Amino acid sequence: MPDIADYGAQLYSALRERKTLKPLIAVDPELSIDDAYKISLDLLARRCKDGEKVVGKKIGVTSKAVQVMLGVFQPDFGFLTDAMYIQGDIDVAKTGLIQPRAEAEIAFILNDNLNGPDITAEQVIAATDCIAPCFEIVDSRIEDWKISIVDTVADNASCGVFVIGETRVDPREYDLPNLKVTVTKNGEALSEGLGSAVQGNPAEAVAWLANTLGRHGVTLDAGDIILSGSLVPLEPAKKGDIFEMMLEGIGGCSARFV
Repeated sequence: MPDIADYGAQLYSALRERKTLKPLIAVDPELSIDDAYKISLDLLARRCKDGEKVVGKKIGVTSKAVQVMLGVFQPDFGFLTDAMYIQGDIDVAKTGLIQPRAEAEIAFILNDNLNGPDITAEQVIAATDCIAPCFEIVDSRIEDWKISIVDTVADNASCGVFVIGETRVDPREYDLPNLKVTVTKNGEALSEGLGSAVQGNPAEAVAWLANTLGRHGVTLDAGDIILSGSLVPLEPAKKGDIFEMMLEGIGGCSARFV
């Protein structure tokens, strides 16, 4: 039986000390996704003991491009805390980032609870106050991003920090699968994608998250920020980089690394 608390402690130390670990699945090939989720909860509890508060949840590894890049072929899920929510520049050292990568997403901000399983995309839209352009800066406490689904779930879905653009719009007024995002890095065109890259529709991805967490007794709550997954391939980021994204017809978001 895996020592959940020990793995949680190792990941917590890696986070605080900005170091990486060998893949957990390489250390213990018998670790399951359920084990990984328990490890993630232990890690989260340690962060909350430090004073962090949960402000939302995230789904990751949803698009084909990201799955191929990481070699992980099913979505992961994790929690967002107030310490991850960056308003302004991203201080790489202060935020504890180790090997960050930027991804452009659509953030959902809820005004009602979603208690899975059996949540639909339509129910997600009904429970959403607004959507906004967002950069999630993913980061891994696993060396060289050599992750399996078990590693990334245990490591809180490889979440680092996130930045949300100022624009907030009603999702009912937009065709989410056909929303187009364009991304630049240091002023140069980098990537573009559509909402359909995320399980065919970002609202479907949020429904998947509600249903997956619902099986573990966790709800998506009114006021939660939900990151629905990257519309484009992940891009490595370092101090000095400036990323810009534009969600067509809605607005933009910036991620500046200092």
